[in-house]
Amino acid sequence: MQYSSMQIGVPYFYTATILNWQKLLKSDKYKGIIISSLQHLVAQQKIKVFAFVIMPNHIHLIWTMLAKNGKEMPNASFMKYTGHRFLEDLSLNHPNVLSYFEVESANRKYHFWQRNSLPIALYSPAIWQQKIDYIHNNPIVEKWNLADLPENYRYSSAKFYEHGIDEFGILSHWQD
Repeated sequence: MQYSSMQIGVPYFYTATILNWQKLLKSDKYKGIIISSLQHLVAQQKIKVFAFVIMPNHIHLIWTMLAKNGKEMPNASFMKYTGHRFLEDLSLNHPNVLSYFEVESANRKYHFWQRNSLPIALYSPAIWQQKIDYIHNNPIVEKWNLADLPENYRYSSAKFYEHGIDEFGILSHWQD
């Protein structure tokens, strides 16, 4: 599996998309898989998460890799773990949906994340703020219309920045 490379200690704006833009993450169950993976990596001090949004077919994160997770970078562990959990759940509960994620590959039958995750290093406060605003406004754009206000969308860090509420216990303020 190929993931774009990131360096330890550098903050990144990161986008990962579900294969063929399928809306797998529309279900809260699959958003929960994303959250639990982030919680685990934060608790293990492998990543620091500054902002996030989980959309129906993609995620945006602002995060920093703090340490390798065994031999691999935490972003690779995140992608692999969530993919395995998606496969496990779909196999048990929605086997007909698996065909949307079939790939022709020598080492796997299914693939859930597109191979072109996009990390962009963040170096200036203006870029940080621009990316955080983009993440938080994603659910309220007309295309998605998932909430009336950014802080009213549960699967986002907007409520943390607006009201200081970190429901999932994964966030660090970017200015701290």
